[in-house]
Amino acid sequence: MKTIISTLLIVMLVGLAGIAQQESAGSPQSSLETAPQIPYRIIGTMSQLMVDVIYPTSDDIFYIVTRPPSNEAQWTAIQRSALTLAESANLLMMPGRARDQDKWMTDARLLLDAGNLAFKAAKAKDFDALVALNEQLVAACTTCHQDYRPNYRRRR
Repeated sequence: MKTIISTLLIVMLVGLAGIAQQESAGSPQSSLETAPQIPYRIIGTMSQLMVDVIYPTSDDIFYIVTRPPSNEAQWTAIQRSALTLAESANLLMMPGRARDQDKWMTDARLLLDAGNLAFKAAKAKDFDALVALNEQLVAACTTCHQDYRPNYRRRR
């Protein structure tokens, strides 16, 4: 009798363990618990990002007509600025920095697209393409500023 009860007990425990394993494997919660956490922290303010990163790198593209690169070091600097400008658009879209998931993201993508094209043009050392991008970059900046800084550069 003890042998039968022991055998039944073992069979039940093995069965329960199998069911528990199947449930935990298929559970969406378990995949969330094992998903890697994003290890970033926002350090600078929006103003610091704009003034210290976006403005100077966009100025390098805006003013390329008055300061055309004439050597490898200057082209490398333009490439660096264009890449930084494009990647700064990604920073604008980060959770905790993005103001919303609608206009903000659309406006940031305008900057991302302009920065990406500027980076490609700078890598190709295509001065004319960089000059032509000025309008697209101005549109990206003014669109966002109209949406989120309506009093930007208005006279008082």
